[in-house]
Amino acid sequence: MNVIISNKYQVLLASLNIDVIKSINGEFTVDELIAQFSNFYYNKMIIDITAIKDYQNINVIQNLSVNFDMSKVILLLDDSEAVNSPVYISQLISMGIYNFTTNVNVIKYLIDNPNSYKDVANYHNVSGFKKPVLNENVKDETKGKMGQKIIGFKNVTDHAGSTTLVYLLKIHLEKVYKVKAVEVDANDFSYFNDNTLDSVNSVSFNDYLSNALDYDVILVDLNDSPVDIYCDDVIYLIEPGLIQLNKLIRKDNMIFEKLRDKKLVLNRSVLSSKDVEDFEKESGSKIFFNIPYLDDKLDNQSIINAFLSSLGFSRVDLNDSSGLFNIFK
Repeated sequence: MNVIISNKYQVLLASLNIDVIKSINGEFTVDELIAQFSNFYYNKMIIDITAIKDYQNINVIQNLSVNFDMSKVILLLDDSEAVNSPVYISQLISMGIYNFTTNVNVIKYLIDNPNSYKDVANYHNVSGFKKPVLNENVKDETKGKMGQKIIGFKNVTDHAGSTTLVYLLKIHLEKVYKVKAVEVDANDFSYFNDNTLDSVNSVSFNDYLSNALDYDVILVDLNDSPVDIYCDDVIYLIEPGLIQLNKLIRKDNMIFEKLRDKKLVLNRSVLSSKDVEDFEKESGSKIFFNIPYLDDKLDNQSIINAFLSSLGFSRVDLNDSSGLFNIFK
């Protein structure tokens, strides 16, 4: 049995030839819908999007997606420009909302044949996101011009250490730059007990950047979010252990072909310079930098400074000899 929540399209939805256990009409907040249906059993919930108060605010829909099983929800979109924009649709998909339509006659089909990501991937138009204008009043020596640098970090192998690396880079950079570190669609930064580390969701990332324009550098732990389009540079991290590499190749035996033009960094590595050369030959890739296991309790490590220097940060101190791994460069 199905639930119908209607407003503007009440008459159209009432004409559907489907089994309905409950139907409500009007305009509701997400909290009101949660109160009514959090413990209510149903097959599918068909929602006329105009029945949700402030539905054009994507953050409201995000609240809906957090509190309901979106695989059981079908959204009937209205004809407004905001809701039908590539950005809005792409953000729906980023939240795992795959069953949406502007055609009421499609709803009955979606009840029996729900969409997967594959069915809506062509609507996932990440190029529709608008990257904020960078602050031209901040001097950025990393580019040799005025602006701000946004660097993303993404694990290629499982648990390759992006979160800890971003944290270490921040505490090294902030000695000479104004730096923000942010993780997207995760909450792992909380374990560092550092309230200067930020956590945001991909939907609100644009707003986050707009409020951080006076920072020289923004370091982004990307996780699986689609916000890499905002980054000036993306670092792809590989932990070169045998098990992790075998898992990676079994998952996608073309992975190094796909990463050929990317900036690859070995992290948590025990490879020597000769080992790195062999790795490059066997994988057909070029390694940008080789970072060993690091002590995350140290705030001054020469290997981190050397890595930052290779990224173009000219103010970092390369004369420190406190690190144990100066050979990895």
